[in-house]
Order: sequence, then structure tokens, then C-alpha cells
Amino acid sequence: MPVIGLIKEGKVPNDNRVALTPKQCRLLLSQFPDWEILVESSSNRCYKDREYLKEGIKVVTDISAATIMLGIKEVPIDQLIAHKKYLFFSHTKKAQPYNQLLFHAMMEKKVTLIDYECLEHEDGQRLIGFGFFAGIVGAHNGMMAYGNRTKEFYLVRVKEVKDYLELVHTYFGLKLPNIKIVVTGTGRVAHGILEIMNLMDVQQVEPDEFMSRNYAYPVYVHLKGADLYLHKTKHTYERTDFHAHPENYECLFNRYLQHAHILMNGIYWEKGIPPLFTKDDLKEDNFVLTTIADITDDAFGSVPCNLGDSTSENPIYGVNVNSFEKTVPYLHNGIDIMAVGNLPNELPRDASRYFGEQLIKYVLPDLIKGGNKIIEGATMLDEGKLTSHFSYLADYAK
Repeated sequence: MPVIGLIKEGKVPNDNRVALTPKQCRLLLSQFPDWEILVESSSNRCYKDREYLKEGIKVVTDISAATIMLGIKEVPIDQLIAHKKYLFFSHTKKAQPYNQLLFHAMMEKKVTLIDYECLEHEDGQRLIGFGFFAGIVGAHNGMMAYGNRTKEFYLVRVKEVKDYLELVHTYFGLKLPNIKIVVTGTGRVAHGILEIMNLMDVQQVEPDEFMSRNYAYPVYVHLKGADLYLHKTKHTYERTDFHAHPENYECLFNRYLQHAHILMNGIYWEKGIPPLFTKDDLKEDNFVLTTIADITDDAFGSVPCNLGDSTSENPIYGVNVNSFEKTVPYLHNGIDIMAVGNLPNELPRDASRYFGEQLIKYVLPDLIKGGNKIIEGATMLDEGKLTSHFSYLADYAK
């Protein structure tokens, strides 16, 4: 009999999201009566122990009876249980040095690791994640930062509202100035950003119009891969080739710096991909960009003035465009950066429901039955051994 465990989040700062809500647990047990679900007691979870108990779900202090462990963020080494199958965001697929010890510990404990981030369709599109709500919260925070900077409008903090529906109600009657916004990306993060643009009544325009016209109302342009990157010699864009050989491409974004007031960055980035602009670009006299919501949040990545994470408590910091030192936000000679690493945590109940629905639809039933190609492709460790799909991490695993 499969036993699914919802583990207590142990990473600091605390994350209060969960992989399955109480009602989703009850739904699963009604559909699969031979399953068992255990919930590790937690005082930090957005859904309280009593809410699981109310739905007839067992809450325990010892989760070791579970065979499949569902978490969200990295599991602290001292909380890992040997020989278990774990699903969580490990942040190791890019050989992140700060999680190498965790990776080694999982190998030593003969853990099987399935990373949510690696669950992908054949074309590389991610299957599951919190990206939509990262886009929602990140776009809101970016607009809030611009309002705080200019004093032309005011937005509440997301954490001050009960849920997403109440957040939407705060936009009723909101009047934005005649600003120009660039949105990048095509995935769930970008979809969340676009949702906020539409709710705030920001109108979409085409790239050429964005750069050539002024508007009497707020507008945004949505830039995708072909709008942002061009092969240096072929002068074309082909997605597969770009991700295989990003060094052969140049970025075209700097042409928007003198037109855009706000950048909502939702584009995927990894080492080798050209940044959207350089630090020198920001020193030009004609750039008007003052606010960047780097929602995908890669320090020194696609946004080179992302100097590292901000926090949920203080989501905005400034960067001096001459010295590129971190400052307080909203200074005249600075650009404001929003770079929070756990944005969905500001709408944890909505984000958890959204995530759980994907987990039920795409992963759990097949996982219980023995897996499929998608799950196999996301399995980084099998009983502590590096799988062939992740052989490129051999040095990282040493």
C-alpha cells in the first residue's frame, strides 16, 4: 500500500506552502482508497493541522512510515530519512554550490530524488510549479515599487490580503499613469505577469509601436525569444539551437531601455545565455528604466544589476547605476530591484491549491503505478545513485 507523506518544511526562512491541501488529500483518498496519506505536524504550514484532521487525514509527529515524501523547498540534511523517495525543489540541477552538501547527503542516505523542476514535457516545457503565482506576486510587487517611487499610485502589500480574490479587488478603481512596461518570457511566470497587466487594465502593444509611439494610457509589450535574441551570423532565432548554443546569439533588449519604465522579467536564464543588457547600458543618458521586477530571480543573470535576493519583508532594494552598489530603494541615481526568491509564499493557500492540482493531474497516479518517462526524466538520484539523465552532474556528485 503506497503511503504518501506531506513533510514539514524545515528550510529557514520558513516556507508555508504545501504540496497537497486538505481537500485535495480527501479527494485522492476517495479516488484511491488503497492509498494512505500522512501529514507531518507543522505550526508554519498555511493549512493548519486541524484542517487536515477535519478532512479525515492523519496528522503525525513521526513521518517515517511514509514511502513517498512530498515537500516544497530543500529538505535540511538532518531531516532526511534514508531510503525514502522524495519530491521537492532541490535547486541542484544547475550544480548550485550552496546545495552540494545536501546532494551528497541524499546520495549517502540512498535517497531517491525526483525534482519538481525537472518534470518536463518532451519539448522542455515544465509540467508543474508555482510559476504562475510567482508571476502574480512579482508583477504586483514591481508595480507597487514604481508607485512608491513616483508617488503616482499606491498598492498594498500582497501579504496584507487574505487571498488572490481579495488582491484582485484592490485593483478596482486603480488609475495608473502613462507608463510603458516590458514583459519577458513565455512560461507560467509570464502568464502570471500578463494576468496582472490585464487586471490593472494595462494595454498590450506591438514591439515597433512600443518604441515609436507615446500613449495616453499605460501599455506593455510582451517580448518572447525571437523578440529578444538574434543569431550573430544567420540573423535568425531557433529555440532549440539557442538553448544548445546561446553563445552564438546576441540580445536585442537594450533598444527598449530608453522607452520602458518598468521591466517584468519572466524569462528563463542559465549560464551562457546573454544578459538582457549590460551595466554600461544603464549608464547611458537616455535610458528611462527605473524599476525591475526580476521574477525568475537569477543573481547576476539575465538582469546584471540583480545583486542577490531581497526578502519578503523588504522586497525592493536600490542599485546605484554608477557604482552598482546596493542602496535603499527609490533614490534619484538608482534603479529599483525586486528579487524575492519565494514570491508564491505571499499567497500560500492559493499557490498550494494550484500546485496540488497539477501534482494530482500529472504526477501522483503515475508515480504510484511505477512511473513514466516524464518521472524517469526528473529522477536525479535513484537510491542514492546519479541517474543517466543527470550524468553531467558527475563532478558535482563527487
